[in-house]
Amino acid sequence: MQRRLAVSTGPSVRVFFTVPNHPSRRDVVLTELGLVVMAIIWGLNFAVLKFGTSKLDPLAYNAIRMSVGAVVLLGLACTLAPPPPRTDVKRLMLLGVLGHGVYQGFFIIGLSFTRAGTAALVVAASPALIAIVGRALGVETITRRAVAGILLSFAGIAIVVLGSSQHGTAGTRHVVGDLLIFVSVIAWAFYTAFLRPVTQRIAGLHIAAWTLVGGTLPIIVLATPALVRTSFTAIEPLTWGAILYSGAGAIGIAYLFWYRGVRVLGSTKTSMFGQLQPAIALVAAWPMLGERPTAWQIGGTAAVMGGLLLTRDTNAEPAHGE
Repeated sequence: MQRRLAVSTGPSVRVFFTVPNHPSRRDVVLTELGLVVMAIIWGLNFAVLKFGTSKLDPLAYNAIRMSVGAVVLLGLACTLAPPPPRTDVKRLMLLGVLGHGVYQGFFIIGLSFTRAGTAALVVAASPALIAIVGRALGVETITRRAVAGILLSFAGIAIVVLGSSQHGTAGTRHVVGDLLIFVSVIAWAFYTAFLRPVTQRIAGLHIAAWTLVGGTLPIIVLATPALVRTSFTAIEPLTWGAILYSGAGAIGIAYLFWYRGVRVLGSTKTSMFGQLQPAIALVAAWPMLGERPTAWQIGGTAAVMGGLLLTRDTNAEPAHGE
């Protein structure tokens, strides 16, 4: 017996999967280990991106790493899933302009202004914004529990931003970065809502791949002046490593673990592993970037994580999953 579940990828995009009712214990253990690796990859990626954008122009870095990710993800999609109709490919690419182009444009500039750990916390609050946008567009219902989670998540963001402002001129720059990342999350929330109608008939890997291709093209155009100024022969090996990690690793390989988790464990359990990212990012930024966690960040982490747990639909898996 198998069941068909609708799931959400990234910060919450629904895709249909066929899920075994009774996976073997070995499959469960291997899947859980893979999801831990996924959470570590995504959590470390904030520090990796911060390092990379300190070595290259942020727009140039983003264009290169998104191109790498698009090639890897498109290769995986074409190998592992049947292709969607051309009309859907065009629609996915157009939606990708918002979900990856606008999102990544604001995100990467914002990250270059603020701390990696803080950026991870702001991004982690995306389920709250997704719920609000979905409710405004009439595609989501919000329970009282979810409202409490949304408010708690926003309180966490406020705590983090307030903490960012406590550092004089540098604090002002951090706040600007936090706000730019918040704008990027708003773009992702609208993208998620607009994408929903096509997710019921297209394989998840193709959704991720073609939307990324659609979003990468305008990023390349926007980054062209920066790319022209870039001396590729002068890029250090460690910086190339960061590009490959944040492109092929975080965008490509990590998604394989995510999709396996959804298939074997269901979406709700899989999403719980994704919620490890903010804590991992906060801890990793200390040795990797010298960003010592502050009391404001720790308090904000507790609030955001609590909001995520409340916002999550605990009854979703039997009918939908994530």
